[in-house]
Amino acid sequence: MTKALNAGLRQAMRDDPKVLLMGEDIGPLGGVFRVTEGLFAEFGDKRVLDTPLAESGIIGTAIGLALRGYRPVCEIQFDGFVFPGFDQITSQLARMRNRHEGEVIMPVVIRIPYGGHIGSIEHHQESPETYFAHTPGLRVVSPSNPHDAYWMMQEAIASDDPVIFFEPKSRYWPKGEVNLADSGAALHASRVVRSGTDATVVGHGAMVSVLLQAAELAAVEGTSIEVIDLRSISPIDYGPILASVEKTGHLVVAQEAHGFVSVGSEIAATVMEKAFYLLEAPVLRVSGFDTPFPPAAVETHFLPSPDRVLEAVDRALSY
Repeated sequence: MTKALNAGLRQAMRDDPKVLLMGEDIGPLGGVFRVTEGLFAEFGDKRVLDTPLAESGIIGTAIGLALRGYRPVCEIQFDGFVFPGFDQITSQLARMRNRHEGEVIMPVVIRIPYGGHIGSIEHHQESPETYFAHTPGLRVVSPSNPHDAYWMMQEAIASDDPVIFFEPKSRYWPKGEVNLADSGAALHASRVVRSGTDATVVGHGAMVSVLLQAAELAAVEGTSIEVIDLRSISPIDYGPILASVEKTGHLVVAQEAHGFVSVGSEIAATVMEKAFYLLEAPVLRVSGFDTPFPPAAVETHFLPSPDRVLEAVDRALSY
């Protein structure tokens, strides 16, 4: 995914000279995760800007650049570091188009590496996507594989609305094919990545690989699970989800983030409203626990595993 994101950024910068990158250590170093590696050498310090350690300043500057016709892409070095810039994002960036009745565009992308599975410390393994999905005026997306990372990055940069682009850190290194000719799905489309007939499981980002592992294990025992990659957290494309629930009658929503007032909560409530009579059991949620992210030594107990997903599926099927 790091190489795919890098290629997506490079292509967007070649296509539009108004696209520029901003962030801490993204220049000659290429970023902590090397997502921007080589871009400083190709495009120079006027388009790949090493910034001070000041997230509020990064976002505020990006807003000003967008007002002057640029398309800035900001990197927040780690998920937990976004909160110093939260005021600029929610009080200014998200409101700008509405404030000007749509006459002003705000093409700002904020890249945020997020989630666990890398054995790091507090503020380096957070899942804050719900804060931004709750905020009107922001688009929020998260790819789960290199192909989507390549295309979704370019589509996010082309958007005239601000996009919060969550990159699952644990998926930076696993390899996957990228079709350079066809994206296969629009930026905000959810997608069935494994067909099944007995139960539907939905997730985004790194959780998709966990759900696919769970589906493989379930198949050995004769249970057919359909897996849906959400891809977009705001807006949510409910079409494939509702179609799947109509087929299976059972839904489990999984996420690394805390369960209380979450993306999973929203999906569960909406499906219950729109497809109540199609369900054969309540919508069940699997999530991180409602505690601060724990030390690395015990993160495997906090993060949803295939076994925890399958336990929820078994409970749903037992109704």
